[in-house]
Amino acid sequence: MKRRHGIHTRVGIFTLILFLVLSLTACGEGATEKQNSSGSSKAYKVDHAMGTTEVKKNKRVVVLTNEGTEAVLAMGVKPIGAVQSWIGDPWYDHIKSQMDGVEVVGDEMNVNIEKIASLKPDLIIGNKVRQEKIYDQLNKIAPTVFAETLTGNWKENFKLYAKAINKEEKGQEVLASYDNRIDELKTELGDKLNQKVSIIRFLPGTSRIYLEDSFSGVILKDLGFKRPEIESKDRFALEVKKEQIPLMEGDLLFYFTYETGDGEATETEKEWTKDPLWNNLNVVKQGKAIKVEEAIWNTAGGAIAANLMLDDIEQYLIK
Repeated sequence: MKRRHGIHTRVGIFTLILFLVLSLTACGEGATEKQNSSGSSKAYKVDHAMGTTEVKKNKRVVVLTNEGTEAVLAMGVKPIGAVQSWIGDPWYDHIKSQMDGVEVVGDEMNVNIEKIASLKPDLIIGNKVRQEKIYDQLNKIAPTVFAETLTGNWKENFKLYAKAINKEEKGQEVLASYDNRIDELKTELGDKLNQKVSIIRFLPGTSRIYLEDSFSGVILKDLGFKRPEIESKDRFALEVKKEQIPLMEGDLLFYFTYETGDGEATETEKEWTKDPLWNNLNVVKQGKAIKVEEAIWNTAGGAIAANLMLDDIEQYLIK
């Protein structure tokens, strides 16, 4: 009887262990299904400028454009590597607090492929205009998604980046917030939107008038501002000589300077803004020529800068 009792005891223990194992396995499978349904571990495909790319993971992201960096930050994703900002050491002032620990992988025009490879990314985000020639090399390192172009196309690019990092819902929230801000600001601005706004950029030895297909041009158009006739074109920019300063006339004029540290662009700004042609502009005489930050109004080119530009417009024209 004792022997039979021992056998029953062992069978009971075995049955209990088997039950626990099966229960834990079922829990694990349930957790996996839940994780897959959230999109965090399930592979997905992204159509982009270079074709269709399957992305299996997106935890370690490298970004190769300034506006792309702003996009992923705006959606709560910190890249492991990014190209350095056009202005800053190495990041724009308005994003540097969010970029602590992010590795520099060159700049938009000169990407460091070896550095990118060393970071072992899951996903690379870039732009056909900037990096088409090295796409195949990048794609061998990790699945690579490219936007088609830059200039004023930041919102379309943003939607692509949201797909690339599998955060379309969050991306929609960010763009909806921007659209709501536009609507609110339109109401606040009221009749001020009837003013013609001119956008000028000073560069080393030359200057540009920015048109509607530029970052700032798109935002002004979203708000409903008028533009001087020469600026009311669906193009990026018009390079001008000093004798063409009269073309810059508007009811309002915002200007910014691409200064990288050598002083050359600042010298251009000083030279042009001291010129009699500049000082003869009505907008200058009336004190409505306003200097703004280059990074915010132009080179950053992304979702964070867009909202900061709206802050500037509110500050200068309403508050």
